[in-house]
Amino acid sequence: MAPPSVSVVVVAHDMARELPRTIGSLAAPYQQGLTEGDHEVIVVDNGSAEPVPLSLLDDVGVPGTVLRVDDAPPSPAQAANLGLARAEGALVGLIIDGARMASPGLVATARRAAGVAPDPVVAAHGWHLGPARHMEAAEIGYDQAVEDDLLQSIGWPTDGYRLFEVSTLAGSSGRGWFGPMGESSALFLPRPTWEELGGLDEAFSMPGGGLVNHDLLRRACDRQGAELVVLLGEGTFHQIHGGAATGRRFSWDEMHADYEQLRGCRYRPPQQPPIYVGGVPPAAVGQLAESVRLAQRRLGRSVSSSAAGSPQG
Repeated sequence: MAPPSVSVVVVAHDMARELPRTIGSLAAPYQQGLTEGDHEVIVVDNGSAEPVPLSLLDDVGVPGTVLRVDDAPPSPAQAANLGLARAEGALVGLIIDGARMASPGLVATARRAAGVAPDPVVAAHGWHLGPARHMEAAEIGYDQAVEDDLLQSIGWPTDGYRLFEVSTLAGSSGRGWFGPMGESSALFLPRPTWEELGGLDEAFSMPGGGLVNHDLLRRACDRQGAELVVLLGEGTFHQIHGGAATGRRFSWDEMHADYEQLRGCRYRPPQQPPIYVGGVPPAAVGQLAESVRLAQRRLGRSVSSSAAGSPQG
C-alpha cells in the first residue's frame, strides 16, 4: 500500500473526554476533500494515567497508530517528536494539544496549501469553544458540562464548520486571520523540513511545554526561503480541560521567561506576510468579519470610514 500523502500527529495527556472528539474530527468522512488512504492519524499518549486505548482508532476510517510514552516528562515535546518520527506522509501536521477539534477541510486544505510555495510553512489558527477564552471561562461559569451542551446545540459533528459559530479566537490567534499569529494550533510541514528543524526543542521542559509550539513556528518561519501559508476558513477548536496554559497553571510571564532563558531574546511572532489558501464557509463569515475588524483597528482605520468611501450598488 502506498504511504499516505498527509500524516497528522496528535499529542494527548489525560484527555479521555476530549480526545475521542478530536480524533473524530480527523476521521473519514468528517474530513472532506480526501479519498481513502490519503491521510493517517498518529496519536501519542504522553503518559496519561489511564492509557489511551488502542481501539481509539478502530472506527475512524483512516490508517492510525497509537503510541505511548511511559514515565513521560511534563512537556509534550518528546511525545510530539516520537510521533513525527513515525509519520509516513510527505506532508506532516502536528496538533500538539489533543483537545483541539479540527474543521472539516483542515487536512485537504493544508495539503493544497503546501503546493503553493517551494518551502511552505502551513499554519492554522486556533479558537476556544465557548464565549470566552478558556483562561477566563470559570469567571463566566463555562465548564465541561456547558461545553457538552454547546456542542449538542449545534448538532456536532453533522456540520463541523458550525464550530466557528460558537468559538472565540485563542490568545495566540487573537489578531485574527489577517494578523501575525503567536503559534499555529495545527502546523503542517514537508517531512524534510521537520528533519531540518529537529522537531520540537525538548529543552522546553515546562509542563505543557511553555512556548515550545511558539518556538517551533518561529524557527520554521525564520529559515531562509520559508514562506508562511495561512489556512483561511479552517482551524482547530480547543475543548476546555484545564491545560497548563488555559487552566492558568502557568502565566504568560512565566512561560515567556522560560523562552527568554532558552533563546536569549523576547518572543516575537513571525512577521512575514502570509499567502492565504482556502475559502470561508458560511458559518465562518462572522469570524471573517471579526478578523477584518481587528485588522482595520491595527491599521488605524474604522469599518465606517472604509464603507463611506466604497461605491454603492
